[in-house]
Order: sequence, then structure tokens, then C-alpha cells
Amino acid sequence: MARKNTFTVPGLSLKDGHAVAAELQGRLHALNDLQLTLKHAHWNVVGPTFIGVHTMLDPQIAGVRAMVDVVAERIATLGVAPVGTPGALVRDRSWDDYDIMRADVMEHLGALDLVYTGVLEDFRKAIEKVGEIDPISEDMLIGQVAELEQYQWFIRAHLEDASGTLSTEGERTERSAAKKAESKA
Repeated sequence: MARKNTFTVPGLSLKDGHAVAAELQGRLHALNDLQLTLKHAHWNVVGPTFIGVHTMLDPQIAGVRAMVDVVAERIATLGVAPVGTPGALVRDRSWDDYDIMRADVMEHLGALDLVYTGVLEDFRKAIEKVGEIDPISEDMLIGQVAELEQYQWFIRAHLEDASGTLSTEGERTERSAAKKAESKA
């Protein structure tokens, strides 16, 4: 059970501090899910270019894990207990579980592109909500979005052709993006 303290950071009302913490809790779940998804892909990617992608994912995993800690500590600073349990993540998330298992490099990269898109779209919505109340939390999220966008760019560099078109363009599910990326490889 998450306990809310009777304090928050100076300059914010208790209501506002706890509202920001609630918004950040959703980002905490997204980041926890993302780092697990990236590690899953890292373990299950195969093919001739396996090692490059396997190695590329390690710093992304480490970066996202660091973001998890920063967000959780900001939630605690705002006077709310961060919740990092798997049950809470599954219960509260609004997205489906990543379901690509052992697969070719391009399949995983196609699916991960869509994962990043979903995470980034939700982060931008959170920035808008949080920015109206707490510029410190907003700044934290903006910095994290910059890193996440760069990670997505690394993924997309594998999916882009010389004309600047992504092989996953127009796809709306991880599975369809994986198939399309694999077929264009």
C-alpha cells in the first residue's frame, strides 16, 4: 500500500506535489517495463548482425535503469512512496506486454521502435501535465526524453533506408512492425 506523507517539496502544495508524484509513477512503470523489455530483446536477438545490436542495447538498458532510480527518488522527494513492484506495474500499465521471443535482429528492432514511440508519446504527455505544476520534475522528464529519443534513433538507424524512410512506417503493433522490418531486411 503506497503511503502518502503529509509533506512535499517547498513551493508546492501537498495536493500538487502528490499529483506530480502520481504522474511520475506512471513514468516509473514505463521505465521499469522498458528496461526489462530491452534486456529481453538483448537475450533473444539472433542473426548475422547479432553482436552489434546485442552490444548496442547494453548502454540503453543501463541508461533506462538509471532513469528508473531518478524518477523513483523524485517521487519520494515529493512525499509519496514510489511503487516498483512487478504486480503494480502489470496492474497499472496501459500497454500490452512485449511478445517477440527469439527473433532476428530486424524483427526485434522493428518492435522496439514502436515500444520507444509509445514510451516517448506518454512521456511528452506527462511533461505537459507536470510542467504546469512543477518545473523541476518537468526538467527531469525533458532530459530523460532527450536520452530516450537518442536510444530510439540508434534503433531507427537500422530500420532507415537511404531515402530516410523507416521500414516500420505505418505499423501500429509490435508484431506487424517486426514482420515488416524483417521483410525489408
